[in-house]
Amino acid sequence: MSTEHDFAGKVVLVTGVGRAGQIGNAVALAFGEAGARIVASDRDAVGVAARVKEFSERGIEARPAAGDLTEPDIAALAVEVAVRHFGKLDVVINLAGGLTTYGPVEATTEAAFDREIAINLKTAFLVSQAAIPALEQTRGSIVNFASIAVEQPAASLAAYTAAKAGIAGLTRALAVELAPRGIRVNAVAPSTARTAENIAASGADAHYVELESITDAVLFLASDAASGITGRVQPITGG
Repeated sequence: MSTEHDFAGKVVLVTGVGRAGQIGNAVALAFGEAGARIVASDRDAVGVAARVKEFSERGIEARPAAGDLTEPDIAALAVEVAVRHFGKLDVVINLAGGLTTYGPVEATTEAAFDREIAINLKTAFLVSQAAIPALEQTRGSIVNFASIAVEQPAASLAAYTAAKAGIAGLTRALAVELAPRGIRVNAVAPSTARTAENIAASGADAHYVELESITDAVLFLASDAASGITGRVQPITGG
């Protein structure tokens, strides 16, 4: 993993960190290896505890913040953990979510659509909203996770694509609104990541983007090197 960017002394909240080998795990680990102190959040309390233990064994300071981030009180709690344990918050990575609804639009139930919007878009909105006062103190930044599906839509992904398009719109709207308060807001839009889970589902010959390409882009957008960039939705397609 790249350690080009120095996050020593920074406090980073990463959501969606419950599962080993997935993007959230890789992003949180990359920030930790670059010197950051980590708040790891996910609805899976067991998974979060395991990730924090893993980080601690690598010499990374980390705290868990488990709970359902579709609930405003839980989103606020994740921010509170950062401020209470580490005294501040510099970066928020809104990674919670994922693809849970696949199939023709006619077969997509209202409940399935609502779930896709909630876990992908609502979580990012609530965590960002809760983090604004803390990020204003540090002139911090937010990096959201959209998807290449927004620009390259595919059949049977209507609910997921709508949710991720909402992330792109939220990113641009927050970038404008929060710029006067010194907070930058950007997003990455990766194609399918090379993980063991995705390979098992789609085969080894499918097109994947490497996890390091994703982590490098996220660290860059969160870093001082990107201090002049806000409102960007960066595709990551691996060529």
